[in-house]
Amino acid sequence: MRRATGDPVKVLLHRHRELCERAVDPLEIAAGLEACGVTDRAVARYRHRDVFSLAEELYARVPRDLSCTPDGARRPGGDRATGSEPDADLAPVPGPACAAPHAGGTAWHAGGTACGAGRGSLRRRGGRALAALLPAAVCAAALAVHARATGPLLIAVTAAGAAGLAAALVLAVRSGPLRAPRRAPLTTWAATLLLVLYAAYGDGLLDQLAGTGPVEPPPPATAPLLGLAAAVAAAALCARLFAVRARRRLAVSRALDDFTAGVRPLLLAVVALQLVALTGLLAAARLVPGTRPGALAPAVALGALLFLARLLAVYGFPRAGSIALGGAAAAQALACLSLLAGRLPGCDAAAVPVRRAVESWGAAAVPGAVCTAAALVLLGYACAVLARASAHARR
Repeated sequence: MRRATGDPVKVLLHRHRELCERAVDPLEIAAGLEACGVTDRAVARYRHRDVFSLAEELYARVPRDLSCTPDGARRPGGDRATGSEPDADLAPVPGPACAAPHAGGTAWHAGGTACGAGRGSLRRRGGRALAALLPAAVCAAALAVHARATGPLLIAVTAAGAAGLAAALVLAVRSGPLRAPRRAPLTTWAATLLLVLYAAYGDGLLDQLAGTGPVEPPPPATAPLLGLAAAVAAAALCARLFAVRARRRLAVSRALDDFTAGVRPLLLAVVALQLVALTGLLAAARLVPGTRPGALAPAVALGALLFLARLLAVYGFPRAGSIALGGAAAAQALACLSLLAGRLPGCDAAAVPVRRAVESWGAAAVPGAVCTAAALVLLGYACAVLARASAHARR
């Protein structure tokens, strides 16, 4: 034990041996150490200036299997079970890619190249691009038929369009840059469905409840639906841009503080880019013949909320997005219920806050305020967790 304490790096190596052995480059070790609480300020005890230099020494000192390298080539190496030594005269032999198990899927080395066969093929990229564009295409087709349908056919077209749009959205978020390591729970899908339904019917319903009461189902605001569906492709591009730039920043950073200082502005820039694209698409959707315009600000806030929730899920933080989406959906439902409760004897006070907000700023103020608040909370959380190197090392 005395010899171990004389070499603190050796102690750390034994403590994190599994992390060091499966890492494909020092960056993964640095990110793993950061996730375990080893920061730049705590590495002085290991006689290093920052976590990155400590990770490089750990990567160099750990014994590893050379039969599979980060570039996917099978090289002759010793068998760890038998202790055989590599044959230096043998040339590298191509072999299957070496995929390290992790929450995010396929491992990436410092150059950003996927360690897996066929991932960067044009065919798969084209398929992912089509999957991202599919929600907009399905929504546009459904709205075109919806604008001309009447009677029972209108109900059938609405149901079929909603089912097709839901299937297209599931396909879009389960492939490409929006793919998360774990499937979203049913509560997240339910909250998303309620938020989208409110974007279509909520303002009209709230106006009726604040007035004389619901007389008939309000006509849906279809322009926000088309704009949000089209924004899925923009969200995929922004998520891809953030992943590539953050990974590149991780490759050139020499300290965790340096990486954090560079990634936070990148995240804010990507969110701003998504907001600009979302606003443009929502504005363009209002000009499409046959669509019913809705309030722009609540739709932008909802799109930002959905984008941040999905981005956090992609990097392994789905709980925060699920809570934010569920809270926003519950708040909007509570606003409608409070107006209904205000019609009961002795419960007039329950409807006063929402009724005054609707009378002063319009029905769109309620979803706008709710989704904006939830999106700002998620943005603050994302700036904290997505600025960690451990969130990007294995993507």
